[in-house]
This record gives sequence, structure tokens and C-alpha cells, in this order.
Amino acid sequence: MNASTSKLPPFRAEHVGSLLRPRRLKDAFKAAHAGDIGAGELEDTLADCIREAIALQEDCGMQAITDGEFRRGSWFLGFVEAVGGLTTRPSKFAFSGQHSAWECPFAEARLQRGRGIVTDDYAFIASQTGCTPKVTMPSPTAMHFWRGEEAYDSAAYEDRDAFFEDLAGIYRAELAALSKLGCTYVQLDEVPIAMLCDPKVQAAVRKRGEDPDALLARYIAVINAALAGRPTNLTVAMHLCRGNYKGQWMAEGGYAPVAETLFQGTNVNAFFLEYDSERAGDFTPLRAMPEDKNIVLGLVCTKKSELESTDDLKRRIEEASRFAPLERLAISPQCGFASSAGGNPVTEDDQRRKLTLVANVAETVWG
Repeated sequence: MNASTSKLPPFRAEHVGSLLRPRRLKDAFKAAHAGDIGAGELEDTLADCIREAIALQEDCGMQAITDGEFRRGSWFLGFVEAVGGLTTRPSKFAFSGQHSAWECPFAEARLQRGRGIVTDDYAFIASQTGCTPKVTMPSPTAMHFWRGEEAYDSAAYEDRDAFFEDLAGIYRAELAALSKLGCTYVQLDEVPIAMLCDPKVQAAVRKRGEDPDALLARYIAVINAALAGRPTNLTVAMHLCRGNYKGQWMAEGGYAPVAETLFQGTNVNAFFLEYDSERAGDFTPLRAMPEDKNIVLGLVCTKKSELESTDDLKRRIEEASRFAPLERLAISPQCGFASSAGGNPVTEDDQRRKLTLVANVAETVWG
């Protein structure tokens, strides 16, 4: 897993996926929505901006390349728009500093995969880079957690098990289609399980009549069902996040409440773990990580412009290596730079400097 020569993901230097949308891309989406430009002109602008995003990642030293999630309004919205039967409804959870609900997934009818979800995203990335394309999708849990048993219309699904069964089938079909195209790297973005580390969130879950531990076990079961039968050459990583919206978050608390069950029970190859602030706790839970799984430490913050110290990052990697072997560790930002189109309170220059820092630290630590 050498930072400069590794052929298989995850790589020593990684990033989570989303990048700041350029102003001209935001303007193009607004113009298209207003009817001032056509779909062809919007697509041309998208393609140009994605090519620039790919060049940025390559210039910064990344080996795993995404499209910046430029085609979607938020980290989960592309999935909602692609899957028949999904729409949005107000969430039961809010971000720090906010009291208003945000729009989250809701199944108004039986789910259907009428077209590819990220297959076109992958095909375009693969046509533009010689590095490893990575596609990102929301974890299946994101289709349920924010509204609980109100995440689906009772006229469409008689119970949660039926809903999860259809949902898992859609993921299996998408992974099979991606593999046929040559995709070898998929990342699932997992927020609900990270939120279950927070005692306040646990209390909220109990208040709505669910046991947090039972919910965690059920979530892992649906994730594993979604990944069942995937090709052996397809690396699947799980990124855990406590919320990332314009510098705000939804939860806090270390990984201890979920670590053993999650790390040992989830059939993924690697975990991207948020570790940029005290809200994520210490590295002790890494002891629970099985030997066949890699760990990407999210040590660089995308929520603020201040550039981290190389020495501090090296020290934190050394601390983590006391609980998991250095050869199974890597480094990345804690989350994307723009989980929604609005982006985080950082500049494009900050973004470049932070990605370059990640690559440089990886080269220094692992060679």
C-alpha cells in the first residue's frame, strides 16, 4: 500500500469524494433550472468541470479519483433521483446550530432501479484518468434512519424488512453493473451508524421506540445483504461521518459504542474514520478492527480553512498505530469538501493545499 506505487485501494493517501463546486458550474445549474440554457450546454460545463477536478486530484497526488460528486446536489440526492419510488421528506434530525429540518430520502412507492445510479459517473471518470476511479454512494441506512419507520409509505411497504429487501437488491444490481464496466472501488457513505455513537442520538432512537443496539445490528445486516455476491476484485470501503453541512455536524462521540459490532460484522474491506476533532473520540476503538480490514484515518479537516501541521498529523498516525498496525493505516480528510452543492466554509485553494498535505504526509510516513 505504498503511497506512490500501490495498485490496490485503499491507498495511503485518500480523499472522501466530494469537492467544492466551481462557480461556473453552480451558475450553469441555476441557468439550466431557469431554462436559460439547455441540457447539452449544462452537460458540456459539467464535463469540463469534472475534467478539472480529476486533474486537481492527480496534481495533488491522489491515486483514487472521483468526479467530485458534481452531478448530484448532495451526497445522497443522486441516489434518490436515480431510484424509482424515492423522493424526499423532512428529516427528524437537525444539524448543529440549526433547528429546521432538512429534506431526506422517503419511499413513496416500491423501489425500482430503472437505470444506473453511478454507472455513468464511473464510465466518465474511467475515460479521463489512468488512476483508479472511485464512485461513492450513500449507505442503505441513509434511506431509513432520518425518519425511522416513517421512511416509507405504508401503502408501498408493509414493514421495514420488505423495504430493506428491495433496497439491498438495488445495491446488488448496481454493484454488478459497475463491475461489468470495470469498476474496482466503491465507497459507501455511512452517517447513521456514526450518529449512533452519540448518547443523545441513542436517546432519540429509544424515544421513537427502537433499541440502538438492535438497530445497529439490523443496519449491518442490510449493508451485508447489499454487498452479497459482489465480485472479489471490487473493493468496498465504508466512510463514517457525523454530518457535514457547511461546517456543521449532527452528532458527537467516539466509536466505542459501535466499534466491535461494526468493524467485525460488516463485510467491507476498509473503513474511513472521521478523526479530525475531539467529537470523534480517541483511537482506542481501533483495537476492535479485524486484521483483514484497512483503516483510513480522517485527520485533515474539511470544515475549516486552517492547514494542519505535518508534524501533528505524523504524531496522530503514530498514536493510532498503537492500536492498529501501521501497515493497515492510511490518511485522508475526515469528509468531503462539499457534501452538498453549497460546500464547506473553505476555498478552492484551501482544498488543494489540504489534498496535497494528505499526499505529502502519506509519502513521508509510508514512503
